[in-house]
Amino acid sequence: MPDTATTTAAMPGDELAIVRNRTFDEIAIGDSATIERTLGKQDIQLFALLSGDVNPQHLDEDFAAATRFQGVIAHGMLGGALISAVLGTRLPGPGTIYLGQTLRFLAPVRVGDRLRISVTVTARDEARKRLTLACACANQDGTTVISGEAEVQAPTERVERARTTLPEVRMRVGQDGMQRLLSHVRPLGMLRMAVVHPCDALSLSGALDAREAGLIDPVLVAPRARLLAVAQQAGLDLAGIAIEDVPHSHAAAARAVALVQEGRVQALMKGSLHTDELMACVVASQGGLRTKRRVSHCFVMQTPAYPRPFIITDAAINIAPTLEHKADIVRNAIDLAHAIGVAEPRVAILAAVETVTASMPATLDAAALCKMADRGQITGGLLDGPLAFDNAVSIAAARTKGIVSEVAGRADILVVPDLESGNMLAKQLEYLGDAASAGIVLGARVPIVLTSRADSRETRLASCAMAVLLAHHYQGAPL
Repeated sequence: MPDTATTTAAMPGDELAIVRNRTFDEIAIGDSATIERTLGKQDIQLFALLSGDVNPQHLDEDFAAATRFQGVIAHGMLGGALISAVLGTRLPGPGTIYLGQTLRFLAPVRVGDRLRISVTVTARDEARKRLTLACACANQDGTTVISGEAEVQAPTERVERARTTLPEVRMRVGQDGMQRLLSHVRPLGMLRMAVVHPCDALSLSGALDAREAGLIDPVLVAPRARLLAVAQQAGLDLAGIAIEDVPHSHAAAARAVALVQEGRVQALMKGSLHTDELMACVVASQGGLRTKRRVSHCFVMQTPAYPRPFIITDAAINIAPTLEHKADIVRNAIDLAHAIGVAEPRVAILAAVETVTASMPATLDAAALCKMADRGQITGGLLDGPLAFDNAVSIAAARTKGIVSEVAGRADILVVPDLESGNMLAKQLEYLGDAASAGIVLGARVPIVLTSRADSRETRLASCAMAVLLAHHYQGAPL
């Protein structure tokens, strides 16, 4: 997530809750003031929103990566605005009138750069109460990225006031993501999907919504009489929909798996039965849908604070995965990333810390997984770990820790140590981070949509869309 930018004063005795000025008579040649600020992605987005400058060099990572700067850079005038902040709040401070500014842009400013912005008085005009100030902005390496000169009318009266409380600004991603996803998936055709025991209004309506959206051709596997009763009570029309009549939920799970084996359906969706009941039939050694891969679950999530969709795995199937299990969890997630169009996903192996520590098994597993990737045992993605969560999603946090990595701050896949941590992370992002999500199970012969009673209509549709993409990606071959 983008870091919240912080400002610190270099003026002795200054209080962050108070803004005060220095009058013209109090200022001498050589006086200076400084602020420091770590530039986050959200700073650039907000500046683009305010200014209307939506040049892809500042906002589109894929475009920016192909330019001579090899990545997103800040607008030049964002640096100019930071110089204005020093003049307006530090030196001279409140009451200053900006008269002129020259700027020279000497080096790019990137997300995560720690900027030191300073102004120094170089001339005084006693008659007109004007000041000339040299302005400079340097990054954490000491490289001057912006230089210039400002001319201001200095205040002549003392001002000291409590800092104004600014409104909270929250960035939200566009709301057209679902429509874009559906528009992309519909041309692939409807996927024949067995919906297992959809014996409540929520799961039954979810299957019908996916049918109406052009995603799936459902086969409802459940007791017919119970299905019809639920449909009648909820006002749902089952005309033209295939029903496989079975006596109970366990029989529904078994029959759905058999439909896959018979080649009559290409995916499964969980209805109102327990996950364990369905998955027991899926992974059964005799008659199940197991492959050489370990079965695992992926959440595909999009949150307003992160610039791209990302995958969290495994947060629903494997409780305490071994190293061998984690290798398959990574492979499955990479396959899903490929299916949704990420050619070489960046895979962050998460732990509580970013150093390998013998007393923390998750860090040892992370190091081993990365070495497996180095040796070609895991392919198709770029792995790094162990990485703490902040280092995986924040370039600024990674740079602060001195981490040099192609994955840190730009992860497409977050591999959690165990189910508990993954499940908590996904739900925190959903309920406190306004994240949209879709869930899918991989590693079986067909994609499996695992729904929850708390899932929204959008989540259910997105999960079905993921299943369509996966089935098309594999073109009917075993996962």
